Amino acid sequence: MARPRFHRVRVESVTPVAADGSAVEVTCLVPDELTGAFAFTPGQHVTVRLPVDGRQIRRSYSLCSTPRELVGRGRLRLGVRVVPGGAFSTYAAGELAAGDQLELLSPVGTFGVRFDPARRRHYAAVAAGSGITPVLSLVATALETEPGSRFTVLYGNRAAGSAMFTDELGDLKDRHPRRLHLVHLFSREQPRVGLPRGRLDRDTLEGLFARLLPPAEVDEWFVCGPAGMVDGTRAALAGHGVDPAAVHTELFHPGEPARESRTAPAAGAASGADAVDAVDAVDAVDAVDAVDASEVSVVMDGRVTSVPLEPGRTVLDAVMAARPDVPYSCQTGVCGTCRARVVEGRVRMARTWALSEQDRTAGDILTCQAVPLTARVRIDFDVL
Repeated sequence: MARPRFHRVRVESVTPVAADGSAVEVTCLVPDELTGAFAFTPGQHVTVRLPVDGRQIRRSYSLCSTPRELVGRGRLRLGVRVVPGGAFSTYAAGELAAGDQLELLSPVGTFGVRFDPARRRHYAAVAAGSGITPVLSLVATALETEPGSRFTVLYGNRAAGSAMFTDELGDLKDRHPRRLHLVHLFSREQPRVGLPRGRLDRDTLEGLFARLLPPAEVDEWFVCGPAGMVDGTRAALAGHGVDPAAVHTELFHPGEPARESRTAPAAGAASGADAVDAVDAVDAVDAVDAVDASEVSVVMDGRVTSVPLEPGRTVLDAVMAARPDVPYSCQTGVCGTCRARVVEGRVRMARTWALSEQDRTAGDILTCQAVPLTARVRIDFDVL
């Protein structure tokens, strides 16, 4: 798989997608020669690169469009929640206009799946706030690709005005009345009769499972939103015996991880439970000895670059100094854009949200979170 790269595309439109003005959809036109570079699986995201006040900012945004829109109409659509003071989101909502150009990194991410016309499945999504953005792409693609499948969506917001894509979701519901079940929940408004009020927490979900959506009747789950909601949903589903492999998760607006730290070995150095060691407490994390200094060798685009790394700095820090074209975005362990594989040495990661257990077993790391534990570390971007 080719390493993701930045490409310049033209903006076709910027459209409000929340009644209260708190979110916009940015539609970009992709020229024919870049269709392959922007090919994506529903659920993936792109990184936007923008110069602001003499510095370069990067922000990741999920795609709400479908692969068919890209191939047939040359369009990519991004959902952007406007964050007060946000460097890109406020620019997108207030200044970005048709005809402007944006630099987008090729789509990445492991949240989605590839749908198959021969399948007949019941999918369910639990989304909060802007977490509906990749879910919209998943729902629309599933309904158009798998005529025998159906989708249930539980969508939580503070109020109806802040809900994103309500018109598009409604249109999908009108076109597929028997295959799409859409449930809106609002924490600050009275719900319709028979539906719970409140956040999409575990208690609320248990009520919905009992009344509307028995987990045993769902084949595959997609969960996207804040860390607390995602963790609560996973716990609730686990309590009903749902196979973790059937639960796909994506974090938006992550909270601070109090106790997660992972140690990744070189690929092939170990397997199974021994391949990635979870450290259970902050004190124990601090007790894992990082080396005083290390050398990081990076394989990218077939070229090897070796750079020194000072104690306490991440692998991404070292790579950026020597290879500024390295892929990265959030630098918080959420988006997975900076993913690479350790082929020599060991590293410790504070956060591994964007990696599955299978990824960690293979030696995959998030370079923005990785700190060397050995004097030499070699990572490879080209093998992924």
